[in-house]
Amino acid sequence: MGHHEYWHWIDASRGGTLEPVTISEIDALRATEHAVPGLDIDAVRTAAVALAEHLEPTPCWGAPALDEVTGCQVVLKHEEVQPTGAFKVRGGLNLLAGMTPEQRAAGVVSASTGNHGQSLAYASRRFGARCRIVMPEPANPTKVRALRGWGAELVLHGDTMEAAAEHACALAERDGARFVHPGNESALIAGVGTLYLEMLTAHPELDYLLVPVGGGSGASAACLVAAAVAPNCRVIAVQTHASPAAHDSWRTGELLARPNRTAIEGLAIGAGFATTQAVLRRHLSDFVLVDDDQVRAAQLLLLTHAHTLAEGAGAASLAGLLATSLPAGSKIGVVVTGGNASPSELGTVLAVQG
Repeated sequence: MGHHEYWHWIDASRGGTLEPVTISEIDALRATEHAVPGLDIDAVRTAAVALAEHLEPTPCWGAPALDEVTGCQVVLKHEEVQPTGAFKVRGGLNLLAGMTPEQRAAGVVSASTGNHGQSLAYASRRFGARCRIVMPEPANPTKVRALRGWGAELVLHGDTMEAAAEHACALAERDGARFVHPGNESALIAGVGTLYLEMLTAHPELDYLLVPVGGGSGASAACLVAAAVAPNCRVIAVQTHASPAAHDSWRTGELLARPNRTAIEGLAIGAGFATTQAVLRRHLSDFVLVDDDQVRAAQLLLLTHAHTLAEGAGAASLAGLLATSLPAGSKIGVVVTGGNASPSELGTVLAVQG
């Protein structure tokens, strides 16, 4: 493999700026998950203790009507019932819980299409920290309303996550705040891992676990936990053809930038992230691409067959299951990662029926 450079958002431990990452650095990260500081199953278990006083475990139920459609035994993990409507709240709480009072006073800054930002806003409110979130335009009004409701200061900048992230980095550097990368943060991944710890402790018999991917914090957390708690469970990641950066980075073994054209907000990431890719390369079993229309169809199926309202990214796991040919009768864990669908998105989903 040649010695090339790939632009990548560096986390706060390396200055919170845009810097080139070389293949040698990527290879070093891949060598072992312990090369990523603080990211292992013990970190997930520690996060579970920290989150116990803030969050209740979410439901994890069978879905018989989906069994008929898929030919498998489906178990749904309902993260859409979190106080922010999405799984990422676990990561935000874990990160803020681990900050010092002085760091919280300086505040946090990040970029988000909504759910990651909500996680930081919710956690910042719980811990009394200032929170600024940069969102690309146009922004989902449902998520904007929620962010402001949790007390975040909202900044609209650019039309992509990459542009929003550059601006967030600049704000953090200017003001001495903590830049929180959407994916390259061990504390976020460990916090997210608590949902998979709940799920796989209750259902260690699962054959497969399907997880949607934007930056990859959920999928990498799933991989870490499955390897430790349910080693026979294979983790399959799901992303869209329209924004395949994480998929292509995993397939090629290089951090790649790709066109970012999906309408599925939580999957709209245009570059691979070093920390999450390091874990995925070590543990992920497979990576599936689906079309945006398949995601919308999965949203409708969750609504009609599982009484579940999911946003696009929240339904991507089911879309991935429907797009694969897993053995009939397999026990499948499907994570409904979020329910923050806007009214216009719901209109699109309901139109699928016609």
